[in-house]
Parts: sequence; structure tokens; C-alpha cells
Amino acid sequence: MTHGDSAPSSVNRYLLPHEHQVIMVRRHPAVLLRPVAEVFGGLILAGLLSKWLGDQNAGGGLVVVWWAWLLLLIRFVWKVAEWSVDYFVVTSKRMLLTTGLITRRVAMMPLSKVTDMSFQRSLLGRMLGYGEFILESAGQDQALSTVPYIPYPETLYLEVCQMLFPGGNDSDD
Repeated sequence: MTHGDSAPSSVNRYLLPHEHQVIMVRRHPAVLLRPVAEVFGGLILAGLLSKWLGDQNAGGGLVVVWWAWLLLLIRFVWKVAEWSVDYFVVTSKRMLLTTGLITRRVAMMPLSKVTDMSFQRSLLGRMLGYGEFILESAGQDQALSTVPYIPYPETLYLEVCQMLFPGGNDSDD
């Protein structure tokens, strides 16, 4: 979690001149769990098929098996590259979620439009340290309504709520 103006240029280009970055986080690496499982599962399957096809003297089948695994590996590398450029940013005026490597997507919600914000955590999310933000606005569909795989969800939730509902020195005397 970073504070200040340390966002990469891929994020800074979306900030307006009159706003400043308050929070910037990359989505939790747990977003890569499925691609990792697919690569390792594919490797195990390719190894077993190689053993079985090797015993059958099916050389062409071995080539197909390993090319299929190579495609899984390339897909995994692509997912890691996409994850490396995905950021959740909270500025003094807006929340942004930037995603995509080739096709860049920027979802945004002005802080002034947020009427309710909550977060939820699955069991796996609680074990690994991520959650999902759910944002609501006054009767409008917004480009940014959920932000999955947020690291440090409790800390970020409190920081964003502090920005949405700034406390004064109110006293009930």
C-alpha cells in the first residue's frame, strides 16, 4: 500500500491536475491462484501422459501434449503481466480501478457519489489476506461497483471510509 505520488505513469496519466493520489495498491496475488493451479496441473498431466504415451511409442502425441502445456504456460505469463499493471487507486476525488495490458480499462467512481461501501471476505480471502469492496451509489449504475482481490481490506476500508465520511471534532456535550 503506498501513499503519495508514487503511482506508475500507467496510472498517473488518469489523474486530474487538481487531485492527488491517496492510496494505490496492486490487486492481491491470489488473483493468480487459478492460473498457477492450471500450469502445475497441466505439468503433472503432461508428465503422466508423456510416460503413458512414451510406453506406447506415440512420439506425435508427446509433441501435442507438451505444446498444450506450453500454451498453458504462456497464458500464465500473460496473467502475471496483466496483474502487474492492475491497480486500485483512491485519489482525493475518485476511486479508480485500472486493468488490462493491451486493452486498457479504467473504471471510476467519484467519492462524492459513494453512498455505501462494504467489503466481504471469503474463507480463502481471510486465510490469504484479501477481500472484495462493494461500492454503491444513489440509484445509479457506476463503472466501478466491485473491486475484487483487494489486499489489506480492513485497513483500506477504514482509510477510504475516513475519506468518505471525514470526522470532525464533534462532541455530544
